[in-house]
Amino acid sequence: MPSERASAFAPYVALRPPGRDPERLLARTHAHWLRRGGPQADLWVFGYASLIWRPDFDFTERHATRVHGWHRALAMWSRVNRGTPEQPGLVFALLPGGSCQGVVYRVPAAHAETVWGTLWAREMPSGVYDPRWLPCATPHGRVEALAFTLSRRSPAFTGELAPEQYRHIFRHASGRYGSTLDYARQTLQTLRAHGIHDRRLGALLALAGDPDA
Repeated sequence: MPSERASAFAPYVALRPPGRDPERLLARTHAHWLRRGGPQADLWVFGYASLIWRPDFDFTERHATRVHGWHRALAMWSRVNRGTPEQPGLVFALLPGGSCQGVVYRVPAAHAETVWGTLWAREMPSGVYDPRWLPCATPHGRVEALAFTLSRRSPAFTGELAPEQYRHIFRHASGRYGSTLDYARQTLQTLRAHGIHDRRLGALLALAGDPDA
């Protein structure tokens, strides 16, 4: 597992903000999980964008849910996955304020340790997110789910962009996993398939002339 994570982190080393060591953040977040439930506890994970349509891990349950105090926003620079250093793209972040509809996954305890490694290699190669435990309603009652949030103080936060900036990014930004435009479209389509209507995202895609926005 360590060698696999090191390989996954390699393209992001130059992009890491000072003090944002992914392994240290993993150790701290994992230790909190152990204190809360121990190694026999199931792991719950909240998805708000690509984790909905491409979770990349096995789970036994998935439920629609909403977190309060946070909202989904296409407001994080991507210089590897959906853009380049020369032409940054955008990906979603969970920012403070409002609420966010998404899905929560239940990972059984027997597979939790493997999923920890998978999630970190995917979501935290540059240590950009602030991992948090957010309360989510499920048919079993409220659970605390792992979510990846972003601080507005982060250098990866875009701030407010003008409509012409979004148009330019949608037309030109593409990285190793494809374009920002395809990523945003896939997220909008998947949200709608789950009965989630993100008007802000629809309005942004309309700037790109998307007929389905």
